[in-house]
Amino acid sequence: MTVTEFTGDTAPLAALHVQCFPDAWDAAAIAALLATPGTFAFHSHDGFVLARAVAGEAEILTLAVAPAARGRGLGRALLEAATTKAKALGAETMFLEVGADNPAALALYAGLGFAKIGDRKAYYNGRDAFVLRLPLTGEFA
Repeated sequence: MTVTEFTGDTAPLAALHVQCFPDAWDAAAIAALLATPGTFAFHSHDGFVLARAVAGEAEILTLAVAPAARGRGLGRALLEAATTKAKALGAETMFLEVGADNPAALALYAGLGFAKIGDRKAYYNGRDAFVLRLPLTGEFA
């Protein structure tokens, strides 16, 4: 499966986001995020990850995999690419928020070593979220 660093028109990323989230980001919002310091994305035909690394910490801003492509390792490949890039940018820890009601995503993140460190009540339009953390250095990296 081919995952490459993203450059170019954000419209295809926005089209993928619409397939994955009820409150999807449009192309302009994704472009604005990519224009901020330390922000990067990796993509393939069926998915993308948008992340940023600043001041020793990294954050997954969004991970979108088309419903028809789920369960085939693309999410893992995208996250591994983002983790590698974040480490190269000096990040020592990666964070993300995920819906508490999303067992597939929770399993993916747990399989990569992310651990729950907090809760965000009603974070996604009334739905709870968990805050997850992954050390990028030391014995867990």
